[in-house]
Amino acid sequence: MISLTTIWSIVTKLLDICVIWAMFYFLLKNLKNNVKMVLIFKGIVWLLVIKLLSVFLNLYTVGVLLEYIISWGPIAIIIVFQPEIRNVLEQIGRTQLLGRHKVLTVDERERVAFEIMSAIEHLKKQRIGALIVIERNMSLQEYIAPTTKLYADISSQLLEAIFLPPNPLHDGGVIIQGDKITCAGAVFKTSMNPNVNKKLGTRHRASLGVAEETDAIALVVSEETGRISIACDNYLHYNLTLDEFRNMLIDELKPKTNVFYDADESEGEENE
Repeated sequence: MISLTTIWSIVTKLLDICVIWAMFYFLLKNLKNNVKMVLIFKGIVWLLVIKLLSVFLNLYTVGVLLEYIISWGPIAIIIVFQPEIRNVLEQIGRTQLLGRHKVLTVDERERVAFEIMSAIEHLKKQRIGALIVIERNMSLQEYIAPTTKLYADISSQLLEAIFLPPNPLHDGGVIIQGDKITCAGAVFKTSMNPNVNKKLGTRHRASLGVAEETDAIALVVSEETGRISIACDNYLHYNLTLDEFRNMLIDELKPKTNVFYDADESEGEENE
């Protein structure tokens, strides 16, 4: 007969394995999104390979040097790569199991998409540069804090007015939370991804930067060409048509996980 002690021991071991796998999953997920972290990981792998070769080939001097590097390496990594480590910890702090804001109903999503698309079409036609970032589950509070607060109902006229030069806020980005325009003049970190086309400007790099650090949707209108793009899930969908842009925006606005939902909304989606 299996005792309670044995069952508890098995449960704790399974929990231990699950926690380790969760840590590895989060580490690998962040590695693919951070170029510098990838370089760190490759460097560590190469050091371990050289260490194994030094043991196998009996390279005494190389082995001693690597022992010192391995012993003091973690401290050096913490010191040298402090900004990257801080960004990962901040990302953990920003991640939430449930969205901060209410889940938009079908009608609210359609209205938000309609107002944004009306503004995008006008800005594209007039070749007026714009960057609109829509918050999803991860908070954008660090970007909102230093901006000009609006807390206004979303409307195409307001979006167009914000980005129309010489408005002092036209160079920054707009952040939308739910169906409200929270702020304007937001500044985002630009992506350091070396694979990004060097011809792309600051707006496109900023949109990809916020998409790499958060789960937000970043909408871009090029000032030079009038081309429209969407950055989300660590990828920049460049030079979309209006139909492609509209369909992708509507799809990304839908909640990925409906933990709580209204019966009316469920019925509305079934009738679409």
